[in-house]
Amino acid sequence: MSLTRKLTLLVTGTVFFITLIAAGWGYYVSDHQMEELFDAELAQSTRIVQGLVEHLSDTQSFEQLSRTLSLTLQLPESTYQGPEEEDEILADGAGHKYERKLAFEVWTPDGNPVLDTLNANDDQGLKPGFDWLEVAGYQWRTFTLNDPKTGFWIRSAQREDVRDELSQEIAVGNLLPFLLALPLLALAVVGSIQLGFQPLRKLERPVRNMAPENIHPLDDRQAPREVAGLVHAVNGLLRRLNQALERERRFSADAAHELRTPLAALRLNLEQQAERYPGEFENLTAAVDRMVHLVEQLLLLSKVDAGVDFRSEPQNLAELVEQSIADVAPLALKKQIEPELDNPYPLAMINCHNALITTMMRSLLANAIQYSPPRTQVSTTMRKVNGGFKVSICDQGPGIPVKDRERALSRFTRLDQRQGQGAGLGLAIAQRIVELHGGKLSLEGRADGEHGLCVTIWIPAKP
Repeated sequence: MSLTRKLTLLVTGTVFFITLIAAGWGYYVSDHQMEELFDAELAQSTRIVQGLVEHLSDTQSFEQLSRTLSLTLQLPESTYQGPEEEDEILADGAGHKYERKLAFEVWTPDGNPVLDTLNANDDQGLKPGFDWLEVAGYQWRTFTLNDPKTGFWIRSAQREDVRDELSQEIAVGNLLPFLLALPLLALAVVGSIQLGFQPLRKLERPVRNMAPENIHPLDDRQAPREVAGLVHAVNGLLRRLNQALERERRFSADAAHELRTPLAALRLNLEQQAERYPGEFENLTAAVDRMVHLVEQLLLLSKVDAGVDFRSEPQNLAELVEQSIADVAPLALKKQIEPELDNPYPLAMINCHNALITTMMRSLLANAIQYSPPRTQVSTTMRKVNGGFKVSICDQGPGIPVKDRERALSRFTRLDQRQGQGAGLGLAIAQRIVELHGGKLSLEGRADGEHGLCVTIWIPAKP
């Protein structure tokens, strides 16, 4: 799992967890406070009715008091016949729908009901204070008091479902902004983490695009303080790696250069001895030629690996291919092989290093001629593909199995199927030269299904 995803999951999970705990606690506290408020209002309503009873009991008879309390404390019926629950405000100015969920009861000191809108079962007697009653399938919260002056009992009641509905609506209303803000908060966390990792991505690009021949330290000025030590360590590693590669290149180049002179002298002496003793030094001369060829390839490989003197300039690839075919014509004539060229593009401009491309083409053509049987064909075709030019050199030799083609591009790899005198460096050098020009080299079978191998290179055209 990536560090970005891990941090995103960790931070958003923590934020969600803490927010949900805070939301749950807020909901509980809000609901509890609303219950306290409803109880306080219930007690206050009871005391208001107590004051009304005290005031009226001195001047009105029992019947007048009962009628006055009924008219005052009972909600008038609304003439509206529609659904009761759709509107909170009742039609015709009759009041609010929640008034129907309130009830008041008044008893005389000897227990005769003056006002009884609840019709609760009070067989257990009246007790002052808060209590719960079940009436007609509903739970009612009640508050009862006994007026010490008149001896009247007064009780107010509220339906539990109404209290719960109101308290939950208020509690949910308080939590809703937090719940709606959670997705926005998560997006903000993800965006902040992505923005925070931007400096690391800027450090990643140079490392990803760094070529072996151009190893350089990273720019630590943009590195965050937390990874500055890591950047310094990587820069130290890059410097040591560059020094090691440079020593390896220098050793290969120096060794190959030092071998050229004694090998040339040895070849000259062998030629002189061969003139005096014909047929006696052919095998030794061939072995020296292979060593000279190996040294030349090592020198070329060290140059292309180091990218020394690699300067590209506009060149006509068609002319380079034609010149390379002409250069290997003597080798082809020895085996009675006629090189063929199929090129409909006389002007195929690319940016390249003239000597490297020519060396590569000659090497590939020489390989094709070497592995083709006598009196066969080596065909070269050039096509314009995907903004570049594709050159295919096909022989009629033993070919290379598909499973071994990737391995055949490795250095110092010689496959049994392709007998020859090389050191297994020709294809590796050709691939490296193509890569230096931003192209690609691949090994393919012949399109006509015959035995043989096609070495195909693609090089981008000049912009």
